[in-house]
Amino acid sequence: MAPTAILSRQHLKNFQNILENFNIKCELLVSGIPKKQKEDILQRLKNGEIDILIGTHSLLEENVIFKNLGLVVTDEQHRFGVRQRSIINNKGKNPDVLVMTATPIPRTLALILYGDLDISIIDELPPNRKKIDTFAVTKQLTDRVNNFIKKQLDEGRQAYIVCPLVEESEEIEANAVLDLYKQYKQIFSNYAVQYIHGKLKPKEKDQIMQEFKDGKIQVLISTTVIEVGVDVPNSNIMVIENAERFGLATLHQLRGRVGRGKYKSYCILKYEGKRTKHKRKNEDNDRNQ
Repeated sequence: MAPTAILSRQHLKNFQNILENFNIKCELLVSGIPKKQKEDILQRLKNGEIDILIGTHSLLEENVIFKNLGLVVTDEQHRFGVRQRSIINNKGKNPDVLVMTATPIPRTLALILYGDLDISIIDELPPNRKKIDTFAVTKQLTDRVNNFIKKQLDEGRQAYIVCPLVEESEEIEANAVLDLYKQYKQIFSNYAVQYIHGKLKPKEKDQIMQEFKDGKIQVLISTTVIEVGVDVPNSNIMVIENAERFGLATLHQLRGRVGRGKYKSYCILKYEGKRTKHKRKNEDNDRNQ
């Protein structure tokens, strides 16, 4: 079970590549598939003709009945509620359960602490992964950052630009997706620029992410909606606007979207860079001395 359709399709493709020679049947169940196809999948699942079913929250529906569920794997565990995870676990008779996440949640850590859950830690990068160089810069270096993005795009790479807001807010002083989209449309006029955020319909989001994955979009401006599991090896640069507005776990999760291919990758954290009252006072004292 994965939180998004595009991630589910990604898993299906990987499973099929590995298991196709072993006559293990894999199937996909996500919202948006035709009714007739869905009914066929559910019937074959009930009869035990499907060995591995990969899907989104669609797996939680009452009409999804497994013949003999033995293993439940939940990817990006922090994106599902406790009740949702228990629903799918109860579709089998005490199945083995594997939960995966790069952002452990307090309840899971407590279960590990009290011995109710075993833990395995993957503390090394997959083979051939490049190190991600991370930089923190102020807004004053925006032109320099844009030139660096252009250089990467000219070499055939792709870029993420992440913002904390969908639309401009009078209360919050931070960059918004829709405003930046207009700006970057002009700055990167020679490239395909698109935006994505949580207010779009699921079908629209999946289509945009698929186009980005296929290389039809070079610059993707987004909110944190892309933080989960998207695998685009050709994307090697991410710029996070107003990085001070994101938590450490979110920044870590976002940074994981790059560095998935054979190219050197970069994560640039842009912050406001305003001088604090304490800092100005110290600067004034230095000047007087």
